[in-house]
Amino acid sequence: MAVGLLDSEVADLCLGKPPLRPLSASATITDALSALKTSEDGFLSVWKCDQYSSENSGECLCVGKVCMVDVVCYLCKPENLTSPSSAMDSPVSALLSEVPGRVRHVEPHLSLLEAIDLILQGAQNLVVPIKSNSRKTQQKSSINPTSHYGREFCWLTQEDIVRFLLSSIGLFSSIPALSISTLGLISTNFSSVGSHSPASLAMGVISDSLADQTAVAVLDDDGVLIGEISPFTLACCDESIAAAFMTLSAGDLMAFTCCGGPPEEIVRVVKTRLKEMNLGGVLDELISVSSGIPSTSPSSSSDDDSSSQNTPLPSPGRYSRSCSYSAKVMRRAEAVVCHQGSSLAAVMVQAIAHRVNYVWVIDEDRSLVGIVTFSNMLRVIYEHLQSMA
Repeated sequence: MAVGLLDSEVADLCLGKPPLRPLSASATITDALSALKTSEDGFLSVWKCDQYSSENSGECLCVGKVCMVDVVCYLCKPENLTSPSSAMDSPVSALLSEVPGRVRHVEPHLSLLEAIDLILQGAQNLVVPIKSNSRKTQQKSSINPTSHYGREFCWLTQEDIVRFLLSSIGLFSSIPALSISTLGLISTNFSSVGSHSPASLAMGVISDSLADQTAVAVLDDDGVLIGEISPFTLACCDESIAAAFMTLSAGDLMAFTCCGGPPEEIVRVVKTRLKEMNLGGVLDELISVSSGIPSTSPSSSSDDDSSSQNTPLPSPGRYSRSCSYSAKVMRRAEAVVCHQGSSLAAVMVQAIAHRVNYVWVIDEDRSLVGIVTFSNMLRVIYEHLQSMA
């Protein structure tokens, strides 16, 4: 059975994976926002394609991925906050990570061991061609929104690989039963913010946590973990969350993103503080961008202050069905936690069940000790697979 696992290819992990719908790198952020709101996934793949001609069959390359967190971080830049609608006209390429190798094209015959190696090198998504009837696909390519010049692709994530390995966890000898502390999986390299600190100060670390596929821990004055600001949860919100980021504390932002919708008293705080910052019209403009109705009022005009007080804030998680489900069932702002004595297998199951790439490690008094990530788990499993080979 161990030999069979080593013989596995990425094609084995692609069974049943849906094809990626392409978003052109020349599309605007508004286009990306519209696609995000109708997507079952929290991320969009961004593509550049060679021009099709009679001499060239055309070739498409996935150049990156974007999610709602990218949009929010972009809107919260000082130069964009005063005119969100103008910022939304920028090309989606402005949201792409400048770090190379986050998205990697691979062939279906790539081995599982090689795929894990790419993940450990920094790849977050492996783009794999889907085997299909090429003639039938080409006939439908003109109307098929997932076809790239007659080819379809899916992508694999860290979660896909961990889930696949978990189905064969019994092949890894005693490793799954060992504690995460014994295996040296607990990392102290994580982002955190105080619950009373302005959420805007966490914007930089939010970007870092998105890049690391983790979250930002929210701590009280004694270092006790009380929750998190998760890119996963933020990806389920709409762009009006940018207004909350600019006005709320980290603790209040957690309440704002709860699945039942923001409490009315926190909504009033957002609107009042926007007015104090002479940004009373920003919320109206964000809402108009969200609804597709152009804003006709200057974003910083005092005339908009009274109308912004009556502007309802959309409930987070109302667009994507997958995000909405996750938010209602387990996400909210609650952190997924374990203890230093938890076994590797238990933590893997816990992360998979909650659809996160990490689990926080706490002491008995809930003081934050560190974090365990899929990347660290895969490193231990990779070393074991190498020894099996």
